Amino acid sequence: MMGRIVLLGVEDVLGRNGLEKVLNLADLSEVVGSLPEASFDRQFGFDRLSRIMLCIERYFGPRAGRGIALRLGRACFKRALRAYGPRLGVNDMSFRLLPLSTKLNKSSEVFANMVNKHTDQEIYLEEGDDKIWWHIEHCPICWQRKTESPACHLAVGFLQEALYWVSGGKSFRVEETACIAQGNPVCTIEINKVPLG
Repeated sequence: MMGRIVLLGVEDVLGRNGLEKVLNLADLSEVVGSLPEASFDRQFGFDRLSRIMLCIERYFGPRAGRGIALRLGRACFKRALRAYGPRLGVNDMSFRLLPLSTKLNKSSEVFANMVNKHTDQEIYLEEGDDKIWWHIEHCPICWQRKTESPACHLAVGFLQEALYWVSGGKSFRVEETACIAQGNPVCTIEINKVPLG
């Protein structure tokens, strides 16, 4: 399901022709016209997602590729929410009425557990007074890549949109501070709990 969500997210951002172009560049032409099924099985390997992200960056250039990856993360969150939201309890009125700080903490746990359950990623959280750190072990976005700067923009975009949705329209500072592709042991995304502005 998560692989399908990512591919449909690419189509949302780049259109059908853009999706096909990226899949062909990533040597995934067999996926064109036959997206993974809408089941909850893990059908889409880390190597495939990593190749897609690398091809987006190479085809559009590093700056535009980063912007596209952020938009892709936001599109993936919206699709994941539609697919998994009813099971997660984050659409319930009791959740929506919680104070913002409680919603941020609880939703971070809920979304990390969703990703852990439905992918081969391993996410663990660390919480401070004003920050949440989202640590990704076995990251599919930068899988087997070497980069000079953080490369997991899709995950950053996913979390930006999650926070925007949870907060009812507020923006937060979300930044990847460590990346496996740079030689770090885990990818770490730092979330500031205080909204911008």
